[in-house]
Amino acid sequence: MIALDDDRARLDVARIHGWLASSYWSPGIDRALVERAIAGSHCLGAYADGGQVGFARAITDHATFAWIADVWVDEGARGRGLGRRMVGWFVDHPRFAGIRRIGLVTADAHGVYEALGFHAPLRPDRYMERLSPDAAAQLRAAP
Repeated sequence: MIALDDDRARLDVARIHGWLASSYWSPGIDRALVERAIAGSHCLGAYADGGQVGFARAITDHATFAWIADVWVDEGARGRGLGRRMVGWFVDHPRFAGIRRIGLVTADAHGVYEALGFHAPLRPDRYMERLSPDAAAQLRAAP
């Protein structure tokens, strides 16, 4: 049984940092930056057998907007729907009720999130972003 919990005190920050530093979206990220991201987010951990096996966070005002980020499932816990379950936790949580827009970005899990109602932006011509030079270079270099 995998339990989901948003108690920040339970988060294994060292493990989360290791996961994110090995990800395609934040390779080599500094631990201090991960700690800062956690501090400014509504975080969710997934736990089994006394250890953390998943992580996701939402950057949100809990009223009008939320951005789901850093969804990670430990390799040993993959293939059982945990990523979808964690994102669904945010979508279904009472603190997120009535939020007009919940966004996320994925390179390879569109089907996972489409099952929760996510889709391509209806008006992509209105979407804009401002990237740091490092983030822009990373995205340009990615396949």
